[in-house]
Amino acid sequence: QVQLVESGGELVQAGGSLRLSCAASGGTFSDYAMGWFRQAPGKEREFVATITRSGVSTYHAHSVQGRFTISRDNAKNTVTLQMNDLKPGDTAVYYCAAGRYGVALSNYEYWGQGTQVTVSS
Repeated sequence: QVQLVESGGELVQAGGSLRLSCAASGGTFSDYAMGWFRQAPGKEREFVATITRSGVSTYHAHSVQGRFTISRDNAKNTVTLQMNDLKPGDTAVYYCAAGRYGVALSNYEYWGQGTQVTVSS
Protein backbone atom coordinates (compact mmCIF):
# COMPACT_ATOMS: atom_id res chain seq x y z
CA GLN A 1 0.00 0.00 0.00
CA VAL A 2 1.45 3.32 -1.09
CA GLN A 3 0.69 6.50 0.82
CA LEU A 4 1.03 9.85 -0.93
CA VAL A 5 1.10 13.26 0.74
CA GLU A 6 1.08 16.47 -1.30
CA SER A 7 2.30 19.84 -0.11
CA GLY A 8 3.09 23.27 -1.45
CA GLY A 9 -0.29 24.57 -2.48
CA GLU A 10 -1.20 28.12 -1.55
CA LEU A 11 -2.65 31.41 -2.77
CA VAL A 12 -0.53 33.09 -5.43
CA GLN A 13 -0.98 35.98 -7.85
CA ALA A 14 -1.30 35.43 -11.58
CA GLY A 15 2.12 35.19 -13.17
CA GLY A 16 3.65 33.72 -10.05
CA SER A 17 5.20 30.32 -9.42
CA LEU A 18 4.65 27.42 -7.06
CA ARG A 19 6.40 24.12 -6.49
CA LEU A 20 4.23 21.22 -5.40
CA SER A 21 5.76 18.18 -3.76
CA CYS A 22 4.44 14.69 -3.18
CA ALA A 23 6.10 12.36 -0.68
CA ALA A 24 5.55 8.63 -1.07
CA SER A 25 5.84 5.92 1.55
CA GLY A 26 4.81 2.32 2.09
CA GLY A 27 6.00 0.87 -1.19
CA THR A 28 8.85 0.80 -3.70
CA PHE A 29 8.60 4.25 -5.23
CA SER A 30 10.52 3.39 -8.39
CA ASP A 31 7.99 0.65 -9.20
CA TYR A 32 5.42 3.30 -10.10
CA ALA A 33 4.95 5.93 -12.72
CA MET A 34 3.70 9.12 -11.11
CA GLY A 35 1.13 11.63 -12.21
CA TRP A 36 -0.34 14.96 -11.25
CA PHE A 37 -4.02 15.71 -11.72
CA ARG A 38 -6.21 18.63 -10.73
CA GLN A 39 -9.85 19.28 -10.00
CA ALA A 40 -11.49 22.67 -10.09
CA PRO A 41 -14.82 23.34 -8.35
CA GLY A 42 -17.69 21.86 -10.32
CA LYS A 43 -15.38 20.18 -12.82
CA GLU A 44 -14.06 16.69 -13.34
CA ARG A 45 -10.56 15.72 -12.29
CA GLU A 46 -8.17 16.24 -15.18
CA PHE A 47 -4.70 15.12 -16.14
CA VAL A 48 -1.81 17.54 -15.71
CA ALA A 49 1.48 15.63 -16.08
CA THR A 50 3.02 12.18 -15.83
CA ILE A 51 6.52 10.77 -15.48
CA THR A 52 7.88 7.28 -16.03
CA ARG A 53 9.32 5.12 -13.26
CA SER A 54 12.88 6.09 -14.15
CA GLY A 55 12.06 9.72 -14.78
CA VAL A 56 13.43 9.58 -18.32
CA SER A 57 10.13 10.37 -20.01
CA THR A 58 7.46 12.90 -19.15
CA TYR A 59 4.24 14.14 -20.71
CA HIS A 60 2.32 17.31 -19.89
CA ALA A 61 -1.20 18.35 -20.75
CA HIS A 62 -1.39 20.88 -23.56
CA SER A 63 -2.85 23.49 -21.22
CA VAL A 64 0.29 23.49 -19.05
CA GLN A 65 3.03 22.74 -21.58
CA GLY A 66 5.86 25.25 -21.29
CA ARG A 67 4.68 26.39 -17.86
CA PHE A 68 4.64 23.27 -15.66
CA THR A 69 7.36 20.64 -15.25
CA ILE A 70 7.08 17.29 -13.51
CA SER A 71 10.17 15.64 -12.03
CA ARG A 72 11.00 12.93 -9.52
CA ASP A 73 13.75 11.90 -7.14
CA ASN A 74 13.69 8.14 -6.59
CA ALA A 75 16.30 8.40 -3.84
CA LYS A 76 14.00 10.68 -1.85
CA ASN A 77 10.69 9.08 -2.88
CA THR A 78 9.33 12.38 -4.09
CA VAL A 79 7.70 13.79 -7.19
CA THR A 80 7.41 17.51 -7.81
CA LEU A 81 5.43 19.81 -10.06
CA GLN A 82 7.09 23.12 -10.82
CA MET A 83 4.42 25.58 -11.91
CA ASN A 84 5.39 28.88 -13.52
CA ASP A 85 3.37 31.70 -15.06
CA LEU A 86 0.29 30.63 -13.15
CA LYS A 87 -3.12 31.70 -14.40
CA PRO A 88 -6.48 31.96 -12.61
CA GLY A 89 -7.60 28.95 -14.65
CA ASP A 90 -4.98 26.86 -12.84
CA THR A 91 -6.93 27.22 -9.61
CA ALA A 92 -7.78 23.71 -8.41
CA VAL A 93 -7.00 21.00 -5.92
CA TYR A 94 -3.90 19.22 -7.17
CA TYR A 95 -3.46 15.49 -6.61
CA CYS A 96 -0.49 13.22 -7.10
CA ALA A 97 -1.02 9.62 -8.04
CA ALA A 98 1.02 6.43 -8.43
CA GLY A 99 0.41 3.74 -11.03
CA ARG A 100 1.04 3.19 -14.73
CA TYR A 101 2.38 5.84 -17.10
CA GLY A 102 -0.41 7.57 -18.95
CA VAL A 103 -3.05 10.27 -18.90
CA ALA A 104 -6.07 8.30 -17.73
CA LEU A 105 -7.22 8.42 -14.12
CA SER A 106 -7.77 4.67 -14.30
CA ASN A 107 -4.01 4.13 -14.81
CA TYR A 108 -3.35 5.16 -11.22
CA GLU A 109 -3.91 2.97 -8.17
CA TYR A 110 -2.94 5.30 -5.36
CA TRP A 111 -3.91 8.91 -4.74
CA GLY A 112 -2.97 11.61 -2.30
CA GLN A 113 -5.43 13.81 -0.45
CA GLY A 114 -4.71 16.87 -2.59
CA THR A 115 -3.34 20.35 -2.06
CA GLN A 116 -5.19 23.57 -2.89
CA VAL A 117 -3.72 26.00 -5.42
CA THR A 118 -5.49 29.32 -5.80
CA VAL A 119 -4.37 31.86 -8.39
CA SER A 120 -5.72 35.38 -8.02
CA SER A 121 -6.02 37.79 -10.94
